[in-house]
Amino acid sequence: MASSAWTRKVAALLVVLAALLATAPAAEAHEEREVRFPDGTGSVPVYRKGEPDLLVCKTGRRDFERRIAGFPDDLRRRNLQLYERCRRDGFRHLQAAVDAVDRPGMNIAVLPGRYEEEPSQPAPTGACARLTARKAALGYQILSYAQQRQCPHNQNLVAVLGKKDLQIEGTGAGPRDVVVDAGYRKLNAIRADGSDGVYFRNFTAQRTTFNSLYVLAADGFVIDDVLTRWNDEYGFLTFASDHGLYKNCESYGNGDSGIYPGSASDINDGRGYAVPRYSIEIRDCRSHHNMVGYSGTAGDSVWAHDNEFDHNMGGASMDSAFPGHPGLPQNHARFERNLIHDNNQDYYPYVADGTCARPSAERGYERGVVCPQISMPPGTGVITAGGNWNVFEDNWVYGHRRTGFYLNAVPAWIRGEEAWSKQTDTSHHNRYTGNRLGLTRGGEHRPNRTDVWWDGQGRDNCWQSDTGASSPRTLPECGRKPGEVSGGSHRLLAEPVKIAQLLVCADYDVGARRLPAGCDWYGARGAERIEVQLALAVAAVLALVGGVLWWRRLRHHRWATAATALGAAGLVLDVAGATTSLAPTAVPPLALLCTGVWWVVVGLALRGRRPAFGWTTVVLGALTLLDAFDKAVLLVPWLPLSPAWLRGVLGVVWVLWAVVASARSAGPAPGRTDERSADPAGAAA
Repeated sequence: MASSAWTRKVAALLVVLAALLATAPAAEAHEEREVRFPDGTGSVPVYRKGEPDLLVCKTGRRDFERRIAGFPDDLRRRNLQLYERCRRDGFRHLQAAVDAVDRPGMNIAVLPGRYEEEPSQPAPTGACARLTARKAALGYQILSYAQQRQCPHNQNLVAVLGKKDLQIEGTGAGPRDVVVDAGYRKLNAIRADGSDGVYFRNFTAQRTTFNSLYVLAADGFVIDDVLTRWNDEYGFLTFASDHGLYKNCESYGNGDSGIYPGSASDINDGRGYAVPRYSIEIRDCRSHHNMVGYSGTAGDSVWAHDNEFDHNMGGASMDSAFPGHPGLPQNHARFERNLIHDNNQDYYPYVADGTCARPSAERGYERGVVCPQISMPPGTGVITAGGNWNVFEDNWVYGHRRTGFYLNAVPAWIRGEEAWSKQTDTSHHNRYTGNRLGLTRGGEHRPNRTDVWWDGQGRDNCWQSDTGASSPRTLPECGRKPGEVSGGSHRLLAEPVKIAQLLVCADYDVGARRLPAGCDWYGARGAERIEVQLALAVAAVLALVGGVLWWRRLRHHRWATAATALGAAGLVLDVAGATTSLAPTAVPPLALLCTGVWWVVVGLALRGRRPAFGWTTVVLGALTLLDAFDKAVLLVPWLPLSPAWLRGVLGVVWVLWAVVASARSAGPAPGRTDERSADPAGAAA
């Protein structure tokens, strides 16, 4: 037990040191006031039919009749009846109707029209212009609930604050018939804060500098047949809420995600795969042409099924990568029967060319521009960045230029937790089974470039046996029952090259127009990529040191000469393998095999005159061969660190030692006395 704790501390220290050496800054995402989860005594609200209590409409009859002209007869007559009533005793702005709600359980009906909520648009004045509050990294104030009530329109076009069991419904034939338009003047188009039981149905909310529809701290909400679009950040954002349901929704054109159930109530923390319920359900929705279709920092206990996430940069993501989100680390999301396909959009050129530096209203969102707010590997189906106990089952995942499933760990210090015991607490028990990889629902072959990319860190992660190309080439396989894993591993650290890649790629800043030069996510190719640069640097050092060592000590040694030539080939293959890392091949393990044989033979050749250095070289070769086995045949389950870490540390020692060994006086002629006796084949040169 003590040895295990020591290993975890050393591993965490290595992570911290690696991060401190990198230039990647801490990423920023949604920031909100400190908020607690609901107590969980609520329930998912039920849609109420019948006559509305309050009506909202515009007064232009000709425009109204034009809007409803194509409706089915019954719906058109119904709207005309409601319009006559609304003209007499209704409201012209949705906010006015919300303010008139005086008891729980009321219904507001919004008739077809465009609602820009003119009274809510002006910039704050008086005391509202002088509120004191901490500022988020993106520049807006993080207001308390009391400040939101005091100044509801500092940030919100429509503010629903503390109203219970309120239902807001558009009366059109579809969500586009009723449009709440913030015109990029407010952070949020509609904000429901502390409003348990709120039900939104059949309208569009759009064009904000943050999110269209925001539900915060609610125990019970439904988003039903609502469209959100064209926002700097999110379409739908629900936060610190429970008993929530998204259904039949659509979102597109958002700089972060279309659907964001962040910090969903963490009701299953500490459980295994069997859970009594989920806090948020998302079904029959479509999220497309966003940075990412679905995302959730601390997206805990979310059940997403029968949705379509397509034509985004990434289909779906969940993470533990941003501080200030209750419920971290992320856990217990369940994805099943979703269509996750063709998420290959690349919106980073809009950052590079300055489009995203313009005011929001001038960027061209309505013409298809999206301004990515955080780092994201384009061409990816599902990304899990530091999550536990997630299940991905029976989904269709196809047509991705990078990978279908992407999994990496996130150390706890990134979310602001410094305890040693927590540094390796993510990327465990994620289960991927029964998914149709590279197949459409109709059976057409639409392969992903790779089906799986995994950084290697974590315990009891597993994948289905029929995965195609993957990195690593071999993966732990899931058993029939949850928790059953064959060929599993328990690694405290990810592969070193993958850590370097992730750190470089994280150094993205949309505001500063900074796109990391060494990361292929942003267009780096060939020798521009960090993994290729690392391979070139290592190959150059080993070629130089190994070449000098051979010339000074082993050039008359037949087996050592052959092994050195094989090692040189291995170094060339290693660089070649780094250039093809987006589509893993057998080249990297073959490179390790060649390099390992080189070190083993050279070590045996040196052990006569320099036994310590010789046997160290043999051990280095053995670790390299073990690394090849680990990457190509089977992850070695009992190692807390990948062989790549062990050989990397020993390799640094070996290089320094080889320089010293090459520089010293040679003594007797190489290959004639002592080295001859050390020839593995017993043959002189």
